[in-house]
Amino acid sequence: MIAHLKGLLVSTGIDTAVIDVAGVGYLVGMSSRSLAALGRTGEAVTVHTEMLVGEGFIRLMGFAVASERDWFRLLTDVQGVGSKVALAILSALEPGDLHRAVVTQDKAMVARANGVGPKLAERIVRELKDKVGAMPMGSGATLGNVPMPAGGLAEDAMSALGNLGFKPAEASVAVAAAEAELGEGAGLDALVRLALRKAAK
Repeated sequence: MIAHLKGLLVSTGIDTAVIDVAGVGYLVGMSSRSLAALGRTGEAVTVHTEMLVGEGFIRLMGFAVASERDWFRLLTDVQGVGSKVALAILSALEPGDLHRAVVTQDKAMVARANGVGPKLAERIVRELKDKVGAMPMGSGATLGNVPMPAGGLAEDAMSALGNLGFKPAEASVAVAAAEAELGEGAGLDALVRLALRKAAK
């Protein structure tokens, strides 16, 4: 199993990149979001990877951040979501937006991705809701392999609700709803208070 590649970026295509590692060029499939984050040809890059092995093929998928790789694994566990569709979703939505779509069951947001119809989008948000309930939202620093929002407010709010006895999935949904209502710039105190009201309903 190849966990990551560290080398020089040789070239990029529509949904692939070639990375030279000690003279060996690895072709990796990537989302447009990860491709954009790689930088310029000839520069050193580190790419998190997932190896797909099937009858008659071996493919290497690459991700600029570990959280995107984790979402790729979750998405491809859903029936009807192959690697191509998963990359299309990750091209359309960053991990924080995808998390928000799942916990709020916003199938329309997932359906923005190419090749994802309403029925598949509904299946994705339904099947992943319980699996991602404990994940912090947003992008920026990471906690384990999962991105935390800048400033960590949502993660802090979820921790506060957890200390009060709420399950991670309940806390995540409540904090997501509170963030959506309050918008950017809300303080931790206001976020926790509103999330508590929503979680207690």
